[in-house]
Amino acid sequence: MMVDAPADKRFEALFEPLSTEARAASLRETLAARPGGGDVWLFGYGGLMWDPRIPHAAARPARVTGWHRRFCIWTLLARGTPERPGLALALDRGGACDGVAFRIAETDLDDALRQVWDREMYTGIYRPRWLPAEVDGAGTDVIAFTVARGHPQYAGAMPAATAARYIARAHGENGACRDYLANTLRHLAGLGIDEPDLRDLLRRVDAIATG
Repeated sequence: MMVDAPADKRFEALFEPLSTEARAASLRETLAARPGGGDVWLFGYGGLMWDPRIPHAAARPARVTGWHRRFCIWTLLARGTPERPGLALALDRGGACDGVAFRIAETDLDDALRQVWDREMYTGIYRPRWLPAEVDGAGTDVIAFTVARGHPQYAGAMPAATAARYIARAHGENGACRDYLANTLRHLAGLGIDEPDLRDLLRRVDAIATG
């Protein structure tokens, strides 16, 4: 079954990259809200978790409460196209999320976070926040990219069967949407984190590919 863009979405009109000025302003605002000085922890729960691409002094298991990992945003470039959108992960409200916290030394902070903002804040679908987290058993604050529910790229909750059909057919500049899901699951398993919903989603995706 081929899956194209939903009839009620005009993704080519909704996909609006942030300007360089808006991206820089977002980073300044986030740093202005910084709870303290010294090194900064960045929370990874999806692609950042298994492909950080930034200098970091340490990577530690971490958990945030009040947010959960969900395939709830349309990806129209990295892992999909406007005509054949995929789905990507974001932190949505409720529950808890286990992932990896990367400690960025203060001396590397400006360069590292500019790289992160260029990558994650290409559009305004994410809202960076300082969240309380447990990192290696100790409480600290982390930067985390939560979903902006009012943004047009927000896909919200959908049945697993529907999500699987989008993921199975989507492919973008960074490769197949299916591989994004599989890589995330593989890294979670390596950390000893079990995600039954994501395992079920991958099973559904692969069944579509073989069926």
